[in-house]
Amino acid sequence: MTAVDPGVSAEVTAEPHVAHNYHPLPVNIARGEGAWVTDVEGKRYLDLLAAYSAVNFGHRHPALVVALTEQLGRVTLTSRAFMSDRLEPFAAALSTLAGKDMVLPMNTGAEAVETGIKVARAWGYRVKGIADDQARIIVAAGNFHGRTTTIVSFSDDPEARTDFGPYTPGFDVVPYGDADAVAAAITENTAAVLIEPIQGEGGVVIPPEGYLRRIREICDEKNVLFIADEIQSGLGRVGETFACDREGVVPDLYLLGKALGGGILPVSAVVGDADVLGVIRPGEHGSTFGGNPLAAAVGLRVVEMLESGEFQERARALGAHLAAGLEPLIGHGVTEVRIAGLWAGVDIDPAKGTGREIAEKLLDRGVLVKDTHGQTIRIAPPLVIRATELDWAVEQLKLVLGA
Repeated sequence: MTAVDPGVSAEVTAEPHVAHNYHPLPVNIARGEGAWVTDVEGKRYLDLLAAYSAVNFGHRHPALVVALTEQLGRVTLTSRAFMSDRLEPFAAALSTLAGKDMVLPMNTGAEAVETGIKVARAWGYRVKGIADDQARIIVAAGNFHGRTTTIVSFSDDPEARTDFGPYTPGFDVVPYGDADAVAAAITENTAAVLIEPIQGEGGVVIPPEGYLRRIREICDEKNVLFIADEIQSGLGRVGETFACDREGVVPDLYLLGKALGGGILPVSAVVGDADVLGVIRPGEHGSTFGGNPLAAAVGLRVVEMLESGEFQERARALGAHLAAGLEPLIGHGVTEVRIAGLWAGVDIDPAKGTGREIAEKLLDRGVLVKDTHGQTIRIAPPLVIRATELDWAVEQLKLVLGA
């Protein structure tokens, strides 16, 4: 696989079936392959939602399907008294990829975030010496870390938060991208700073250069944990293994999910060194399905695919190609484009409609994107997409915008 494959298979060369009727998002998908999905009526769509739906490596990627089917022929689930022979290799490979000592496997991104919160609080009490029930965690405005009751307690998105109180205390919200605000918010009771290196649900919001480095410095100076939620941004999406790598920063804990399951199974994990993640004692935390053999087999194959750096390079090259197509639209129906690797946030001129309206018009033309926060659409194709397929998608956006 080359970094950018300009070729198009015979299957893709044919004009995709265009849906002319309204369909609510998301489409009722029946099957998928490569960067394409087919709905229950046989209509085909180019999927530019892959990070959102956890498919970084393409629908039914052969290597992942093989890993899954081989494991299905051995054992799928084990009694909680036993550990499968897939879990240890998966944990070892993932910890090596992240440069950390330990892996705590879970299932969903929200579970990983909840686990990270528990680890931070336990570390605050058992290592830092924070008084009982006084630990606090600093988070950023505009965040999206999941939809559990604890997580929505520190969200400022009304759609995620309204009518789900009473809310869990212990969080301090500061502006995203402002490292000085982080420093000012730290007290003797601060256990951790929890941020997304790039805010995905917020519309691929990229912080100022040096923001992550400064947070790392502040956390070191103040004896506070730095927790990076890389559930959307991590594992190749931004052209690096982790978004933190863009600034040469290593957090105390990585929160991972989505792409870790290759779009086949829900797999998530918290990854950290023993002096942090090791504060969780046996029996204090776990999950019925966390680290199950099927998940571990697929997760291991995903990590192996990332070890060569091929997908990271592909994301960088294809992202530059996508940027070259999108940036000329600024001033022609688009007000701003933000791109990190193969991940783009595109702000739509209100005169052309809302992000949702543009997403629905693209749906009618056979392209799947996700709207967010009113005027933004997010583009996050699987990393196996071809340059020519990106060109076709950009052309559909031009047509929708009348550009």
